[in-house]
Amino acid sequence: MYHWIKDKDYLKPVKVECNKVIDLLVQSIEQEGGMKVKKHLVGSGAKNMIAQNASEPIDLDYNLEIIDFGKFDENDCKDSTSALTTERKAFKEGNKTPFSIDVCIVKVTGDGAWHRLIHEKNGTIARDRYFWNEAQRSSGLNERVSWLKEKGMWIEVREKYLEKKNAYLTRQDRNHPSFIVYIEAVNEVYAKYN
Repeated sequence: MYHWIKDKDYLKPVKVECNKVIDLLVQSIEQEGGMKVKKHLVGSGAKNMIAQNASEPIDLDYNLEIIDFGKFDENDCKDSTSALTTERKAFKEGNKTPFSIDVCIVKVTGDGAWHRLIHEKNGTIARDRYFWNEAQRSSGLNERVSWLKEKGMWIEVREKYLEKKNAYLTRQDRNHPSFIVYIEAVNEVYAKYN
């Protein structure tokens, strides 16, 4: 079952290490690809809601938001997936829980909805398909998060998030990544009070 990671002496260097890797990726994309991108630590890592299943490794999720496609246009994506995952790492001293980084390519539309680039694999590269997929009920998410925090209801969001993660784990449902569970938790608590 999932539990909160409370070891701040472990989490701080994990975030520092992961940020270094993502900063290098952003620099490389901007210098070599001509695009303007912005990194976002998202999901549990951004909200201090990092949950661990027993003693399993953890990951931090990042979105790379495309601000300006530069010389490329949206349809020029050639070799992407919905998430790129780094190799697992572990510190030699202190907490040795392995960690990795998941990176998604995203764009945010004018209504504040989050869209992830999806690579639908069909067995051969020629039949693969790339498309933008909107995260359901993500429009206005940041505003709902701000409202819940202002009203002092963030603890309830955290509890709902952990409850939902454990429910999906119990059902062996692998179709609900952490970011989707986060959106669901925010929306459910927001709907309860607003």
